Amino acid sequence: MKKILLSAVALLMLFSCQNETTEMTPSADAVTKRGCASQEVLAAQMKADPTLALRMNEIEAFTQKTMSTARLVNGKVQIPVVVNVLYRTTAENISLAQIQSQIDVLNKDFNAANSDFNSVPALFSGVKANVGISFVLDQVIRKSTTKTSWGTTDTMKKTTYGGLAPTSPTTKLNLWICTIGGGILGYAQFPGGSSSTDGVAIDSKYLGTTGTAIYPYNLGRTATHEVGHWMNLRHIWGDATCGSDLVSDTPTHNTANYGVPAYPHYSTCSGTPVEMTMNYMDYTDDRGMYMFSNGQKSRMAALFVSGGSRASFGI
Repeated sequence: MKKILLSAVALLMLFSCQNETTEMTPSADAVTKRGCASQEVLAAQMKADPTLALRMNEIEAFTQKTMSTARLVNGKVQIPVVVNVLYRTTAENISLAQIQSQIDVLNKDFNAANSDFNSVPALFSGVKANVGISFVLDQVIRKSTTKTSWGTTDTMKKTTYGGLAPTSPTTKLNLWICTIGGGILGYAQFPGGSSSTDGVAIDSKYLGTTGTAIYPYNLGRTATHEVGHWMNLRHIWGDATCGSDLVSDTPTHNTANYGVPAYPHYSTCSGTPVEMTMNYMDYTDDRGMYMFSNGQKSRMAALFVSGGSRASFGI
């Protein structure tokens, strides 16, 4: 497993030197490969707000210090979830049952209660984690719209564009369920961004386990992946060839993995480690991801302690 040794300067570069990206052309078509726009959205936010990199650098420094001193949350954190449904068609106006199925998946995945948790290979059994964070459905807000797709520029979160503003974003996790388009299943805002856009957007075709959820993204893992970003987790390959996800107990990955890779899948990065393709922060199909690591758990827990960027959610 890799070690994380980053200076403050290196951290600042990590959060500020992102590749600029162009906005994706919206499309309502179903996708065959997982697409998460969290990193691209972050790059756009940094371009619009140069101070965001500094705030994220401070969050990362606090996270690393908290992890190294073991000053982490004991017990469980329960997060109220507000679900904002933006719909044009009957299918997009997803049922309460579909929404609840997603809440159920989050509770299982973040508490090692998912049925496939025991499928984690022996190589990673020592680092597979019970994160110990739970979720409760707080409110569902629905709004009819004429939009065919919303893209990844946070318009679904803004009333001026016909969207829905977040509800109590400093104490509640807001999910926006809509047609995103552009081959994107969902995206999240990392800690440090504006509260006016804080939360997670998920395409209605990839939410939960019933209703309109489409195979191979019909097990609710898109939300698990995106909430991981919302809790300060990076893609496991670090969004670069042999990059860093800032976690010490995950192997270095070449790049994103798709589908359901055969195990063991070896990296060609230094040391040629077996990749943790079943980690929620990879890009595999829903049935191919079923674990967080202890290091990822520590990163998430650091958000909720006193002084953490999501401490307002309460301990």
